Amino acid sequence: MAKVLRCRDLGMDCPKEIRAQTEDELLKLAAEHAEKDHGFSAAMIPPSILAMVKSAIKDE
Repeated sequence: MAKVLRCRDLGMDCPKEIRAQTEDELLKLAAEHAEKDHGFSAAMIPPSILAMVKSAIKDE
């Protein structure tokens, strides 16, 4: 089952929806998006934010 993450579900004013087959793949794509479009360094994302991101991932 595919996974989806929506930036707006994390309180961002961003319409981006990221889809992938696995959570690991989705987290990689989300980190790339966060760095490119939101200026967040993927290496500097604290564990508390990562936990929030993981909880916002939904099955499609």
